[in-house]
Amino acid sequence: MIAAILAVTACSPQPPQGANRAATAAPSASAEGYPTGHVHGMSVDPGTDRVFLATHDGLFDVSESPAIKIGPTIDLMGFTSAGDGEFYASGHPGPGSDLPDPVGLIRSTDEGHTWQPLSRQGESDFHALASTDNGIVGFDGQLQVSSDGTTWESVAEQIPVFNLAATPRDSIVLATTEDGLQRSTDNGETWNAVPGAPLLMFTALSEGAAAGITPEGQIYTSRDAGLTWVEQGTIPGQAAAIATHLVGDLTLRIWVATETGVQVSDDNGQSFTDIRVNQE
Repeated sequence: MIAAILAVTACSPQPPQGANRAATAAPSASAEGYPTGHVHGMSVDPGTDRVFLATHDGLFDVSESPAIKIGPTIDLMGFTSAGDGEFYASGHPGPGSDLPDPVGLIRSTDEGHTWQPLSRQGESDFHALASTDNGIVGFDGQLQVSSDGTTWESVAEQIPVFNLAATPRDSIVLATTEDGLQRSTDNGETWNAVPGAPLLMFTALSEGAAAGITPEGQIYTSRDAGLTWVEQGTIPGQAAAIATHLVGDLTLRIWVATETGVQVSDDNGQSFTDIRVNQE
């Protein structure tokens, strides 16, 4: 199921060398202002509840209604937050960009308004990225780790990653795969399967807790950073990204982005409300 979803949401094959693959692309939004390009990642600022979506058409702040586009048009296939307004991303350049295709690893220190190339320009399209307390974990067909975002090393035992999750305050990384959940405690260097874990499509970590969602929209939560999971509620629509934040000691606030909107839960994923309800 995860493989089928990946085939649908993946980028189209690249055009011949020298062609402008994004020449006809433009930032697009629905009548309600929600971005219509594929959603590839999400970050939520827990201090302000600003919700950032990384999409085919660039980065959007959807905590405003209508959504606000931030920075240049880049097909942000991989996206992760390092906190304090610092983002890492990968993908393909948009119209007018002088970035190579693929863009490799790029970084923003101003909440996505500007981006600077860091490494692997013209080489890597990281479809999955995660920021840990010791650097970056990325998957561009090979699972790789970098302590500084510039020098990369392939991990010894490769796994076919669909989605990566971590926080910049911990060394734990979760990876969803077609064969089940994998977990690392050393910043992505080594991995172990998680026995008994549900087949999750996306996961998110926050202060030792985790949230995950299956391809069918079933929400699960974990109090031990992904070792054991508890079934919660469900969300409508096809999930495209998930984010979570531990509120106090007991409650996980969970955001789930679909192709039509963002749902938020304040009760560990048992029930969800469209974030636009809170904007009115």
